[in-house]
Amino acid sequence: MTFETIPTNLARLRERIAEAALRAGRQPADVRLVAVTKTFPVDALLVAWEAGQRDFGENRPEEGAQKVLEAATRLSNATARPIWHMIGHIQRRKAHLVSAYFDMVHSVDRLALAQKLSALAVEAGREMPVLLECNVSGEASKYGYPVAGWEGDAAIREQMYAEVAAVEALPGLRLEGLMTMAPLVEDAESVRPVFASLRALRDALREHFSALALPHLSMGMSNDFEVAVEEGATLVRIGRAIFSS
Repeated sequence: MTFETIPTNLARLRERIAEAALRAGRQPADVRLVAVTKTFPVDALLVAWEAGQRDFGENRPEEGAQKVLEAATRLSNATARPIWHMIGHIQRRKAHLVSAYFDMVHSVDRLALAQKLSALAVEAGREMPVLLECNVSGEASKYGYPVAGWEGDAAIREQMYAEVAAVEALPGLRLEGLMTMAPLVEDAESVRPVFASLRALRDALREHFSALALPHLSMGMSNDFEVAVEEGATLVRIGRAIFSS
């Protein structure tokens, strides 16, 4: 497997992200590209690193922990290190791996997981940035807080306010925003309402909790990231468009 197209892929993606941001009246620098390295070897990550990529995402705690360690060894002489994002579903019994090896968690989808991560962060003497995963589309196959239709359902809003308050109160965690996964479709425009709904939910939470900045919206992948950026994404999670030739 060769990875000579990765620098070109990254450069083109950065251009497209910048163009999407400018179309929405945003600054391109406000959007971070998270290169999703799941199923790809550290060799691919190192090519991306040499091309200037610094944020990397993994879906599985065990595979990700191994990759973090190998990358650290192979980049031991570098003046910086990769920033690691856990973007996949987390079982509570594997939360210790996430706490030990990852810098940010996008996929906190229930209070029990947040409580476990909180305890581990306190034990380690760290503050972990986390995002709450929200199932905006209502797909049964998706993880996340069930918020589909929240705009017209006061009960869903009140439940989400209660969940946010509970997570925000936990020590060792810093709640920085929301994440969602849109349905996989051919026409990216068809999922624009999903991204717009997550942004509106974030704005509603900011209004309800005046002390919460919630700067981040993690949304958008290889097939729909431009629409996500236009709708306010600050973190886009892209793998295939970077690492596949």
